[in-house]
Amino acid sequence: PVVNDKDEIVALIARRDLQKNIDFPLATKDKQNKQLLVGAAIGTHPEDKIRAKLLVEAGVDVIIVDSSQGDSVYQLEMIQHLKSHHPQVDVIGGNVVVPSQALHLIQAGVDGLRVGMGIGSICTTQEVCAVGRAQASAVYHVARFARKYGIPILADGGIKSTGHITKALLMGASAVMMGSMLAGTEEAPGEYFYQDGVRLKRYRGMGSLEAMQRGGEKRYVWDVAKTHIKVAQGVSGTVQDKGTLTRYIPYLMQGVKHGMQDAGVKNLEVAWDRLYDGLLRFEIRSPAAQKEGGVHGLYSYEKSAYG
Repeated sequence: PVVNDKDEIVALIARRDLQKNIDFPLATKDKQNKQLLVGAAIGTHPEDKIRAKLLVEAGVDVIIVDSSQGDSVYQLEMIQHLKSHHPQVDVIGGNVVVPSQALHLIQAGVDGLRVGMGIGSICTTQEVCAVGRAQASAVYHVARFARKYGIPILADGGIKSTGHITKALLMGASAVMMGSMLAGTEEAPGEYFYQDGVRLKRYRGMGSLEAMQRGGEKRYVWDVAKTHIKVAQGVSGTVQDKGTLTRYIPYLMQGVKHGMQDAGVKNLEVAWDRLYDGLLRFEIRSPAAQKEGGVHGLYSYEKSAYG
């Protein structure tokens, strides 16, 4: 127990906490109470203002305003409300894919931007709505624009390997979202099951009909009373077991470090300076180049991510 000058208990420290500090020195923690930083997502409906207030009272560190198309009057109003009523909490807006969208959210007061539309593994927005953008182009152009205002971006979607993480960071992203990559871990929600001898977990997109039936339609439909037809912008599927995060995350970190080393950059600031100075360049690869960049020419092989 931790007590104050009046011998009142103000905190508890367990041996497990001390061990975690040793095992995970790079964990993102609050500087004052040493607790892990926590983020939460809200929508753009009026009742989400109440949800935001309760989240702030509970100690949330960052709020993401979740919308498939972030450049809307509803999100702009929500961001302005959050920054005026809860200025101590960081707000991430999105999703956006072009600088003009980003500008409106920056003017509204966001602290960060989420970039990506229709490129997630379980997303069908580009197929159904014909709206979206290639993720590398979206990340590069939005990051370059947001950099002028000191706003970091979060690359959301399309991340399937450590190589994709490295590309996103070198394109200007400060962080990435890894829904499908982390969905198969032990810590992810859901129960494991076997299919054809493979250990799997279910993974569903927020735009899938299954998710909409459980409240996900609020992300895509404003007035449910008037719109009785739910148009799916995602699918539900399964992902393979990836084990525990305590082994998976170190593998991802090491893979990204190797990518940065091979690219010849010491850190992200150096990478971004070279990117915008034209010293760090990307090339479009032909189908033949993509094929030879992977495993080829073998009769059979075994592929393990890490050991």
